[in-house]
Amino acid sequence: MESTDGIRIGIGGWTYVPWRNNFYPAGLVQRRELEFASRHVTAIEINGTYYGTQKPATYAKWRDETPEGFLFSAKAPKRIMASRILAKTGPQIDDFIGGIAELGRKLGPLVWQFEQGKKIDADDFAAFLALLPKSADGRALRHVLDVRDRTFVDADFLTLAQRHGMATVFTDSDDYPSFADVTADFVYARLMRTQSGIATGYPAKELKAWAERAQLWAAGGEPDDLPRIAAPASALATGRDVFLYFISAAKERNPAAAMALLHELKLAPAETFRP
Repeated sequence: MESTDGIRIGIGGWTYVPWRNNFYPAGLVQRRELEFASRHVTAIEINGTYYGTQKPATYAKWRDETPEGFLFSAKAPKRIMASRILAKTGPQIDDFIGGIAELGRKLGPLVWQFEQGKKIDADDFAAFLALLPKSADGRALRHVLDVRDRTFVDADFLTLAQRHGMATVFTDSDDYPSFADVTADFVYARLMRTQSGIATGYPAKELKAWAERAQLWAAGGEPDDLPRIAAPASALATGRDVFLYFISAAKERNPAAAMALLHELKLAPAETFRP
């Protein structure tokens, strides 16, 4: 699929048994699920890397199974973010990025997720951000901060993220800090309210609203109907890339929600799946 004005719409992962009933065609072998999914959404967030890194050859295989223009986001390993002293995780960071860089031009943002219950020291966190490399194998890297400690998410956190050019996650879930402040030249949103009883996961009216927000973000503006921590900055003269994923909640509906939003945005596949 081609992205429109830098907008990419995706899902979390591609291996989920219920999708074999309502997303993947009957009889599709599991080894071709990524090939199929990547021709129906424009990005996928890899969640498996949170629990363990893959071999470079695996990343290369995923790269080669997906069409041109497709991007993977990836969650960094939990063992890094759960470290007692973040400032000492440099070798682990380098190991993770050294492997996943095998995705090449299909490597999108890397998500650094700090779970609820993880108390963060401000100085240690600042030292950690300084460890995150800006490039790998000659390609620029984009970093996303998903901090779920509500006491840490404040104006100082936003300033630090902005200083490093890193995005912060917007989520529409009440379970996590929800704020739409833009701190980088791209936006990263995780939508977590799909409903089992709706074929497209979200009502049509809400999908239309998300399409409008994505287009506004992509044009350099910021929606005025989402929660914020600080006042919005002036609109950018140039546009932004936007990554919007349907994650968790009624997971069986997430592919349908992503495809419905792509349709609302008038995005069409650049390649079709060939059985």
